Amino acid sequence: MPATSQLVDIFRDTLDLPAEVDVKTLAYRQVREWDSVGHMQLVAALESEFDIMFDTQDILDMSSFEKAIEILGKYDVVITD
Repeated sequence: MPATSQLVDIFRDTLDLPAEVDVKTLAYRQVREWDSVGHMQLVAALESEFDIMFDTQDILDMSSFEKAIEILGKYDVVITD
C-alpha cells in the first residue's frame, strides 16, 4: 500500500512545490503552482503512478490533498501513514 509520504512526493514533484509548503494541508489554488494546468498534471501523475483512470467528476472534485486521498480510495488505492 502506498504511504502518505509517497503521495506527498507526487504532489511536491508534480507541482514543483518548495519545501516550506505543507502538502498535507494543501488545497486547490492555495498556491500558484496548483492552478488548472498544475491540476491536470497532478491528475496525470496520480493516474500514472497508481495505474488508474479518474472519472471526470473525481477530477473536478479533487480540491485538496485530503480529498485526493479520499478519491484514490474509490479506486482501491489506500494511502497509509
